[in-house]
Amino acid sequence: QVQLVESGGGSVQAGGSLRLSCAAPGRTFGSGIMGWFRQAPGREREFVAAIRWSGGYTHYRDSVKGRFTISGDSAGYMAYLEMNSLKPEDTAVYYCPADLRSFYIETEPTAYDYWGRGTQVTVSA
Repeated sequence: QVQLVESGGGSVQAGGSLRLSCAAPGRTFGSGIMGWFRQAPGREREFVAAIRWSGGYTHYRDSVKGRFTISGDSAGYMAYLEMNSLKPEDTAVYYCPADLRSFYIETEPTAYDYWGRGTQVTVSA
């Protein structure tokens, strides 16, 4: 069992920035995929970004390209989501799930095995 803990959420005005962090206490991310998803009230959970630990390949949803950056530390202890130029439509609970088996990045939440409880991001106009 892998426990994931997200942090770094908060309330900002449009145009502001936040940096989300994801940790798995007692574990490193040596392989597989780490993703970021979000879910706004009344909406389905949607893919935001993901990184493949092998090679550092990344993938983003179109609406966050150029504004969000996913990364991980070299030791594989932490994953991050740097969010800039935030918009009110980015408001959601953000989750960092892990897929420890796959080589290819998946954008469906069902592909990910382990999830944290999420961190709230609120962007005001």
